[in-house]
This record gives sequence, C-alpha cells and structure tokens, in this order.
Amino acid sequence: MSDSSRAGAGADITSALLEVVERAAVACAHTMGQGDRHRSDQVAVESMRATLDRVPIDGRVVIGEGERDEAPMLYIGELVGTAHAASANGGGGLPQVDIAVDPLEGTNLCATGASNAIAVLAVSERGGLLHAPDIYMEKLVVGPSSKHAVYLDAPVRDNLRAIARCLDRKVEDLVVIVLDRPRHRQLIADIREAGARIRLIGDGDLSAGISAAVRGSGVHAVMGTGGAPEGVLVAAAMRCLNGEILARLVVDTPEKEERCRSMGIADMDRVYRAADLACGRRIVFAATGVTDGTLMKGVRFFGDGSRTNSLVMQTSPQRIQFVDTIHLTGDSDMVVHF
Repeated sequence: MSDSSRAGAGADITSALLEVVERAAVACAHTMGQGDRHRSDQVAVESMRATLDRVPIDGRVVIGEGERDEAPMLYIGELVGTAHAASANGGGGLPQVDIAVDPLEGTNLCATGASNAIAVLAVSERGGLLHAPDIYMEKLVVGPSSKHAVYLDAPVRDNLRAIARCLDRKVEDLVVIVLDRPRHRQLIADIREAGARIRLIGDGDLSAGISAAVRGSGVHAVMGTGGAPEGVLVAAAMRCLNGEILARLVVDTPEKEERCRSMGIADMDRVYRAADLACGRRIVFAATGVTDGTLMKGVRFFGDGSRTNSLVMQTSPQRIQFVDTIHLTGDSDMVVHF
C-alpha cells in the first residue's frame, strides 16, 4: 500500500471513529436531565457498540465498561469492528487496534443536565494502551509548559509554584480542578493554603484533564485520585496535546494486587507518565460533547436533526481538530442552525 493509500485509509478510520462518538453522544443526549444515569449509560453503550462494528478494524477493547461477567457489551477483551461483526470473513488484513472507551463520561452529569458530559474513545495499534484495572489512580495532569517541572510525590505547594513559574504567573492565578470527594479533604486544604484557586467538580475528571492541556481553557492542573481507566484515556489525549499525566495505581488490598498482576502489571508502586499509559505510536482520540462544557458544546436538537461538537486528535501525523457537525434526519432540506 502506498503512503497516500495509507493516509486515505487512516482518514477513513478516523472519520468512522468520529461517527462512533457522535452517535453515542446523540443517543444519550436524548436522556439528558431525566435523572436516570443507568439509562443514559445504557443507550450510550448500545450506540457505541453498534457503530464500532461498522468501523473497518480488527479491534479489541482494553478499557471498557468492566469485566465480561459485569458488562454485557464493550467489556474488557471484547472484539469489535467489521473483522468480528462479519465473523465469517475473519480479520481480512484490517488494522489490529486496541480501544479504550467511555461511552458516557459523566453519567450523573448527563442525568442531571450538568456540564461536561462527553462520549469518548481512544484507539492505538495493538499493545499501545495500558490494560488498567478498574481501581483508583493518583493523578497529576498539566499542560505542555509544565510537564517537566512537576512530580507526583512533590508537596502540593512545590508543584503549584513550579507550574506558576512555567506559565509566568503567580500561584494565586492558577486554577486547579479537584473531584469533590471526602478523600481529597487534605489535598483541597493544601491547595488553598498554597494560594491557588480550586474548581471542585462532581464528576468528569477526564474532560477536566483535557482542559488542563489546552491553553485558554482557564484550567492549569488537575490533582487528586480518580479512576484508572479514565487515566489511560487522559494519557491518550496528553500524547496528542503534548501535555502530561503523572499517575500511580492505588493498590491497597491483596485483591486489587491480584487483579493488577492478572492484567500484566508487576510494579505496584510505579509512577506512570502519558507515554507509559498510552505508549502507541499512532493514537487517535475522539470525544463529542453531550452537555455543554469547557471545550465543546453539548448536543443540540432541532426539528429535523441535531448538531454536535467534537474534538478529534491524533499523534501521527499530529493533528487536533474541532468538528461541528449537523446531522439531518430523513429527507430534510439542509438548514443551518446557529
């Protein structure tokens, strides 16, 4: 296959992956504000699963909705893509990829109509994304200018001073996002004592992590403990944005250690960076807003269709795109809605 043919095939797959998150976002946006987080997640999963099976890939889910016995669809290890939807044809030379998905990041946000719910996935060549167990992970996320100046085990005050120096700001000018959880009581106190400002969020540390690496978002760091699967997705985004995540799994019981070892993780104290969590050479990251957020607007419905805002990024070639799409139903005439 020529270079131009490879580029064309890659563009086709990227467009197909964009459709996956767009459709999932539209599906769960219909449930926005109805107060049923499980229903919102269910329709997002069903939509994402159905659309993934139309993508020309030989795909394997490495970050999903849970173990096979706990998740009927998009479970860890599930095979997706046209290579498996049409099982009689086998792989047929299609790209072998690993996939990390969060069909609806912020189920509570969608259920209550709050900001920053998104549908998201990341794709890499086989072996390019860490098989992370569904446990907690300590995280520190910063943008490109601060990536070499912070350390996971450094005092909060020292990290904030380092970030401020890199950004040519005062610590008092910084905004740090922290999940509003009792476990973060001391972290919140340390940040406030250092003089930085805090934006507490109920859910959505993945979208928060992305914001930390985008200049002009008003977010300068994300600190605290959250889900390890979301950490891998943040790492994929950081690879595309040149930001950084420093992370360590919280392995505080023998059962969690056994789960880690069963997934190939031997060093329980390892501090991971983005290039460790998402080590693939070719990474594609796609997200669509479900509700209005910092980076993307949510799904908007009108009489004959809907409109979505998405973020699509890749590492090879490095490209970041904001995509605004109008989806028309039936034979509707094209009418642009602003």
